Amino acid sequence: MLSLKEKDRPIVRKLLCAGCCARCVLRFCCVGTSSAYRRSYQVSHDQEKSMCLGKEDVIQVKDAFKWAVQGKIGQELGCPCEVSVGFIHPETEDCHFLYVAVFFFVSQSIFTRMAVVKALEKISEEKFSRHYVCPPKTANTRCTALDTTCLHTSIFIAGRYSKFSRELPQTPWVIDGERRMHGSVEELIAAPLLSSFRADGFNFSSSGREDVDVRTLGNGQPFAVELLNPHRAKFNRNEIKQLQEKINQSSDKIRVRDLQIITREATSRMKEGEEKKTKTYSAFIWTQKAIDSTDLEFLANIKDLRIAQKTPLRVLHRRPLAVRQRLIHSMSTIYLDKHHFTLKLCTQAGTYIKEFVHGDFGRTIPNLCDLMKTDADILELDVESVDVDWPPALPD
Repeated sequence: MLSLKEKDRPIVRKLLCAGCCARCVLRFCCVGTSSAYRRSYQVSHDQEKSMCLGKEDVIQVKDAFKWAVQGKIGQELGCPCEVSVGFIHPETEDCHFLYVAVFFFVSQSIFTRMAVVKALEKISEEKFSRHYVCPPKTANTRCTALDTTCLHTSIFIAGRYSKFSRELPQTPWVIDGERRMHGSVEELIAAPLLSSFRADGFNFSSSGREDVDVRTLGNGQPFAVELLNPHRAKFNRNEIKQLQEKINQSSDKIRVRDLQIITREATSRMKEGEEKKTKTYSAFIWTQKAIDSTDLEFLANIKDLRIAQKTPLRVLHRRPLAVRQRLIHSMSTIYLDKHHFTLKLCTQAGTYIKEFVHGDFGRTIPNLCDLMKTDADILELDVESVDVDWPPALPD
């Protein structure tokens, strides 16, 4: 039985009178519980009693279709799968009238989803209503399925990686269409997984991104790999451990630990608290002014230093211009000689360490140069720890 709260009954009646099917009633009432769409029923006015409302946005047709059909097909095939179906329905009006009505005024020449969104923001309610009747007319014909594809649902692998090379990017490094440097962390990890799971492809993500010349030490950086359309899905713990060893033996540039199969939902926990987690770094620093150990003592007394960082010049071509507030929780130093020392930092995740040291032409305020009253630069940088308790540590 499905139901709505008392205040929603008029909406359901209006939808039913407009000819909406049961599942479209659920969509327009923002029911986001997938199990509701898998039921076989006919909605009547007496069956408006147990819907769980919560989402503010209308559920998309593709999501409702997935929830209603995908589980049943998976049961028939005996394995979890993702079904994609393309439909055509000439009787259904689309948004192409917006091209004539609005696109000319917003300088849009390509018909895309974003172009439609921008056009809808410009068009008046009166003009829109002339093209779309509310409620819409009841369709007299059925839609036609054009093509159907069925893929095994993705498998997700999590772990932590350490990177020991200063010449290995996290992802393939391509500049102006030209590949720079051979290999990457994601390729070294994904290659054995693709082969063993016989997957068609992969998506790689991590809880952070270090520069190509930065090593990642300690327990490493948490990561997740989505394996697309795997043709083998079942691996026991011992086989996953063997896969981990295979990755580690393939290169001396990285090492993986805590490799495990996780659920899709668990991947979101990797990004939870992104702004709150801390990272510990070790930096090899050069100073223009000659120093002795006493010149460094004051840094250990600085706690929770708040800095403002404009998007660094070196990443401005791929990241939006913004000013980010970050915290340097603590610092300590090891004196080496009159122009060099090691700086240990514990910082808020997302802090640009190189820019904190040299100031990035004043784009990071305050910076180490300001604090020490001398020009300084960073010669080497290591990530010592990423303080995220994910994925769960596994026994050796």
